[in-house]
Order: sequence, then C-alpha cells, then structure tokens
Amino acid sequence: MDQRDSSTPLYGIAVAAQLSGVPEASLRLFEAKGLLTPSRSDGGTRRYSDDDVERLRRVTDLRSEGVNLAGIRRVLELEDENASLRDELDSEQDSAPGA
Repeated sequence: MDQRDSSTPLYGIAVAAQLSGVPEASLRLFEAKGLLTPSRSDGGTRRYSDDDVERLRRVTDLRSEGVNLAGIRRVLELEDENASLRDELDSEQDSAPGA
C-alpha cells in the first residue's frame, strides 16, 4: 500500500473541523484572515490536507496562549519561512562535494 502525502487534500470542512476541534465558521474565518489556504475541488468545495489540520491545531494552540489573529498570521509566516530556509540549507548540504 502506498503511503500518502500529508499535503494531499482529503477532508471536507466538516471532517477538518472535527479533526482539528475547530468550528467550521472559524475555519472560514482563518481562511479569510490568511492563516491557511485549503485546496478547492473542481466544484469549489474546500478540501483540507493533514498538513492543513496540523496547521489548524497550531492556530488553536497560539490562540489559547492569547495570541491574536494578526500575531498568529505573523508567527505562521515566520515558521513557514524558517522551514523553507532549513529545507534549502539541507538541499545545499546534500549536494555539496564530499557530502
């Protein structure tokens, strides 16, 4: 059996809400505020991946720590940038001579 990619959009909004413990209305708000961008089906239905659900959990953790939505957006941007830079560094180190 093939292992699926965590970025594959699988879940509708109701399932994503249940998995993340976040009400559907909050999912829509988070999308409107730029905290996440779920995929869309051909018919326009939101589809959430395991990565999206994990990001929703991160949002709820930050909210419970008292961070407002603008602050959460900035934290997520910085975390995404950090992860991208780490991936880039790892790629450079893997392709370096003698690696």
